[in-house]
Amino acid sequence: MAEHKDITVQGKKREGKGKNDARRERRGGMVPVSVYGGEGGSVAAVAPLKDLAAILRSESGRNTIFTLNIEGVGPSEVMFHDRQIDPVRGRLIHADLTRLVKGQKIEVTVPLHLEGEPVGVREEQGVLEQIIREIQIRCEPREIPDVINVDVSNLGVHDLLHISDLNVAAGIEILNPPDTVIATVGIVKEEPVAETAVEGEAAEPEVIGKGKKDDEEGGAEGGKKE
Repeated sequence: MAEHKDITVQGKKREGKGKNDARRERRGGMVPVSVYGGEGGSVAAVAPLKDLAAILRSESGRNTIFTLNIEGVGPSEVMFHDRQIDPVRGRLIHADLTRLVKGQKIEVTVPLHLEGEPVGVREEQGVLEQIIREIQIRCEPREIPDVINVDVSNLGVHDLLHISDLNVAAGIEILNPPDTVIATVGIVKEEPVAETAVEGEAAEPEVIGKGKKDDEEGGAEGGKKE
Protein backbone atom coordinates (compact mmCIF):
# COMPACT_ATOMS: atom_id res chain seq x y z
CA MET A 1 0.00 0.00 0.00
CA ALA A 2 1.03 3.61 -0.56
CA GLU A 3 2.20 4.86 2.80
CA HIS A 4 3.24 8.25 4.09
CA LYS A 5 6.96 7.72 4.62
CA ASP A 6 7.48 10.90 6.65
CA ILE A 7 9.22 12.48 3.68
CA THR A 8 9.11 16.26 3.67
CA VAL A 9 10.28 18.23 0.66
CA GLN A 10 10.92 21.93 1.15
CA GLY A 11 9.75 24.14 -1.70
CA LYS A 12 9.16 27.78 -2.46
CA LYS A 13 6.70 29.69 -4.57
CA ARG A 14 7.76 30.23 -8.14
CA GLU A 15 7.87 33.90 -8.96
CA GLY A 16 8.78 33.96 -12.65
CA LYS A 17 6.80 31.66 -14.93
CA GLY A 18 8.60 32.05 -18.24
CA LYS A 19 10.83 29.51 -19.94
CA ASN A 20 13.97 31.43 -19.05
CA ASP A 21 12.95 31.45 -15.38
CA ALA A 22 12.35 27.70 -15.51
CA ARG A 23 15.78 27.09 -17.04
CA ARG A 24 17.39 29.24 -14.37
CA GLU A 25 15.69 27.22 -11.62
CA ARG A 26 16.79 23.94 -13.20
CA ARG A 27 20.38 25.11 -13.41
CA GLY A 28 20.13 25.77 -9.68
CA GLY A 29 18.99 22.19 -9.00
CA MET A 30 15.29 23.02 -8.65
CA VAL A 31 12.30 21.63 -10.55
CA PRO A 32 9.15 23.65 -11.37
CA VAL A 33 6.04 21.97 -9.91
CA SER A 34 2.31 22.70 -10.07
CA VAL A 35 0.27 21.83 -6.99
CA TYR A 36 -3.51 21.62 -7.24
CA GLY A 37 -6.61 19.84 -6.01
CA GLY A 38 -7.95 19.36 -2.53
CA GLU A 39 -8.28 22.42 -0.35
CA GLY A 40 -6.70 25.52 -1.78
CA GLY A 41 -6.04 26.87 -5.22
CA SER A 42 -3.36 25.98 -7.70
CA VAL A 43 0.18 26.93 -6.67
CA ALA A 44 3.25 27.22 -8.89
CA ALA A 45 6.36 26.30 -6.94
CA VAL A 46 9.85 24.85 -7.23
CA ALA A 47 11.36 21.94 -5.29
CA PRO A 48 14.81 20.30 -5.14
CA LEU A 49 15.45 17.87 -8.00
CA LYS A 50 17.41 15.49 -5.77
CA ASP A 51 14.46 15.08 -3.37
CA LEU A 52 11.85 14.51 -6.07
CA ALA A 53 14.12 12.13 -7.98
CA ALA A 54 14.73 10.09 -4.82
CA ILE A 55 10.96 9.70 -4.34
CA LEU A 56 10.47 8.55 -7.94
CA ARG A 57 13.26 5.99 -7.51
CA SER A 58 11.71 4.55 -4.33
CA GLU A 59 9.73 1.30 -4.26
CA SER A 60 6.35 3.04 -4.38
CA GLY A 61 7.66 5.54 -6.97
CA ARG A 62 5.16 8.08 -8.24
CA ASN A 63 2.51 6.68 -5.88
CA THR A 64 4.49 7.75 -2.81
CA ILE A 65 2.65 10.05 -0.42
CA PHE A 66 4.88 12.84 0.87
CA THR A 67 4.66 16.31 2.36
CA LEU A 68 5.52 19.35 0.28
CA ASN A 69 6.14 22.34 2.52
CA ILE A 70 6.02 25.49 0.40
CA GLU A 71 7.52 28.54 2.01
CA GLY A 72 4.81 31.08 2.71
CA VAL A 73 2.02 28.60 1.87
CA GLY A 74 2.47 25.72 4.29
CA PRO A 75 2.63 21.91 4.14
CA SER A 76 0.37 19.64 2.10
CA GLU A 77 0.25 15.90 1.62
CA VAL A 78 0.77 15.29 -2.09
CA MET A 79 1.42 12.66 -4.73
CA PHE A 80 2.75 12.80 -8.27
CA HIS A 81 -0.03 13.18 -10.82
CA ASP A 82 2.15 13.68 -13.88
CA ARG A 83 5.77 14.41 -14.68
CA GLN A 84 7.91 15.49 -17.62
CA ILE A 85 11.29 13.89 -18.27
CA ASP A 86 13.99 15.32 -20.50
CA PRO A 87 14.21 12.69 -23.30
CA VAL A 88 17.94 13.28 -23.80
CA ARG A 89 19.23 13.56 -20.23
CA GLY A 90 16.51 11.43 -18.59
CA ARG A 91 16.06 14.15 -15.98
CA LEU A 92 12.87 15.36 -14.31
CA ILE A 93 12.05 18.84 -15.64
CA HIS A 94 8.49 19.42 -14.37
CA ALA A 95 5.94 17.74 -12.10
CA ASP A 96 2.23 18.03 -11.40
CA LEU A 97 1.39 17.21 -7.78
CA THR A 98 -2.06 16.45 -6.38
CA ARG A 99 -3.07 17.50 -2.88
CA LEU A 100 -4.61 14.65 -0.91
CA VAL A 101 -7.82 14.96 1.08
CA LYS A 102 -8.82 12.31 3.60
CA GLY A 103 -11.73 10.25 2.27
CA GLN A 104 -11.32 11.52 -1.28
CA LYS A 105 -10.48 8.93 -3.94
CA ILE A 106 -7.91 9.55 -6.65
CA GLU A 107 -7.01 7.84 -9.93
CA VAL A 108 -3.56 6.28 -10.29
CA THR A 109 -1.70 3.70 -12.35
CA VAL A 110 -0.23 0.61 -10.68
CA PRO A 111 1.96 -2.16 -12.14
CA LEU A 112 0.86 -5.76 -12.70
CA HIS A 113 3.10 -8.64 -11.67
CA LEU A 114 2.46 -12.13 -13.04
CA GLU A 115 2.97 -14.99 -10.58
CA GLY A 116 3.29 -18.74 -11.14
CA GLU A 117 4.16 -20.92 -14.13
CA PRO A 118 1.21 -21.48 -16.47
CA VAL A 119 0.18 -25.10 -17.09
CA GLY A 120 0.39 -24.32 -20.81
CA VAL A 121 4.07 -23.49 -20.41
CA ARG A 122 4.87 -26.35 -18.08
CA GLU A 123 3.06 -29.15 -19.93
CA GLU A 124 2.49 -27.91 -23.50
CA GLN A 125 5.69 -25.96 -24.23
CA GLY A 126 3.73 -22.74 -24.60
CA VAL A 127 5.08 -19.23 -24.11
CA LEU A 128 3.59 -16.77 -21.62
CA GLU A 129 2.93 -13.33 -23.08
CA GLN A 130 2.03 -10.31 -20.92
CA ILE A 131 -0.11 -7.90 -22.94
CA ILE A 132 -0.39 -5.01 -20.46
CA ARG A 133 1.93 -4.25 -17.55
CA GLU A 134 -0.10 -1.72 -15.56
CA ILE A 135 -3.71 -0.77 -14.90
CA GLN A 136 -5.59 2.33 -13.81
CA ILE A 137 -7.48 2.25 -10.53
CA ARG A 138 -9.49 4.61 -8.32
CA CYS A 139 -9.22 4.45 -4.53
CA GLU A 140 -8.22 6.38 -1.45
CA PRO A 141 -4.53 7.34 -1.45
CA ARG A 142 -3.54 5.11 1.46
CA GLU A 143 -5.20 2.11 -0.19
CA ILE A 144 -3.06 2.29 -3.34
CA PRO A 145 -1.15 -1.00 -3.75
CA ASP A 146 2.51 -0.86 -4.77
CA VAL A 147 1.77 -3.69 -7.22
CA ILE A 148 -1.11 -6.00 -8.13
CA ASN A 149 -0.07 -9.66 -8.23
CA VAL A 150 -1.82 -11.86 -10.80
CA ASP A 151 -1.79 -15.68 -10.61
CA VAL A 152 -1.35 -17.19 -14.09
CA SER A 153 -0.60 -20.79 -13.05
CA ASN A 154 -3.94 -22.10 -14.44
CA LEU A 155 -3.49 -20.64 -17.93
CA GLY A 156 -3.41 -23.25 -20.68
CA VAL A 157 -2.40 -22.77 -24.29
CA HIS A 158 -4.56 -20.10 -25.97
CA ASP A 159 -6.24 -19.20 -22.66
CA LEU A 160 -6.77 -15.50 -21.98
CA LEU A 161 -6.63 -13.66 -18.66
CA HIS A 162 -8.85 -10.56 -18.61
CA ILE A 163 -9.21 -7.54 -16.34
CA SER A 164 -12.52 -9.07 -15.21
CA ASP A 165 -10.55 -12.03 -13.76
CA LEU A 166 -8.64 -9.85 -11.28
CA ASN A 167 -9.33 -9.95 -7.56
CA VAL A 168 -8.54 -6.66 -5.84
CA ALA A 169 -9.14 -5.36 -2.35
CA ALA A 170 -12.45 -3.79 -1.41
CA GLY A 171 -12.47 -0.07 -2.11
CA ILE A 172 -10.34 -0.38 -5.25
CA GLU A 173 -12.11 0.27 -8.55
CA ILE A 174 -10.42 -0.84 -11.76
CA LEU A 175 -10.94 1.67 -14.57
CA ASN A 176 -9.73 -0.45 -17.53
CA PRO A 177 -12.44 -2.17 -19.64
CA PRO A 178 -13.29 -5.63 -18.18
CA ASP A 179 -12.53 -7.40 -21.49
CA THR A 180 -8.96 -6.04 -21.65
CA VAL A 181 -6.52 -8.95 -22.04
CA ILE A 182 -3.74 -9.06 -19.45
CA ALA A 183 -1.90 -12.22 -20.49
CA THR A 184 -2.13 -15.30 -22.68
CA VAL A 185 -0.16 -18.46 -23.44
CA GLY A 186 0.77 -19.02 -27.07
CA ILE A 187 2.61 -21.62 -29.10
CA VAL A 188 5.74 -20.81 -31.06
CA LYS A 189 5.43 -22.52 -34.44
CA GLU A 190 8.64 -23.81 -35.95
CA GLU A 191 9.20 -23.06 -39.62
CA PRO A 192 9.42 -26.27 -41.70
CA VAL A 193 12.95 -27.02 -42.81
CA ALA A 194 13.24 -27.66 -46.55
CA GLU A 195 14.92 -30.97 -47.39
CA THR A 196 18.21 -30.50 -49.17
CA ALA A 197 19.52 -33.05 -51.64
CA VAL A 198 22.65 -34.97 -50.80
CA GLU A 199 25.62 -33.52 -52.59
CA GLY A 200 25.99 -35.11 -56.01
CA GLU A 201 22.37 -36.36 -56.24
CA ALA A 202 21.03 -33.18 -57.84
CA ALA A 203 23.86 -33.12 -60.35
CA GLU A 204 23.62 -36.81 -61.26
CA PRO A 205 20.57 -36.67 -63.61
CA GLU A 206 22.19 -33.81 -65.49
CA VAL A 207 25.38 -35.83 -65.97
CA ILE A 208 23.43 -38.89 -67.09
CA GLY A 209 21.40 -36.79 -69.48
CA LYS A 210 24.49 -35.34 -71.05
CA GLY A 211 26.07 -38.75 -71.40
CA LYS A 212 22.96 -40.15 -73.03
CA LYS A 213 22.86 -37.29 -75.50
CA ASP A 214 26.53 -37.80 -76.31
CA ASP A 215 25.95 -41.52 -76.88
CA GLU A 216 23.07 -40.81 -79.20
CA GLU A 217 25.14 -38.30 -81.16
CA GLY A 218 28.01 -40.75 -81.30
CA GLY A 219 25.69 -43.51 -82.48
CA ALA A 220 24.26 -41.31 -85.18
CA GLU A 221 27.70 -40.42 -86.40
CA GLY A 222 28.66 -44.06 -86.41
CA GLY A 223 25.58 -44.84 -88.52
CA LYS A 224 26.60 -42.27 -91.06
CA LYS A 225 30.03 -43.86 -91.34
CA GLU A 226 28.52 -47.20 -92.08
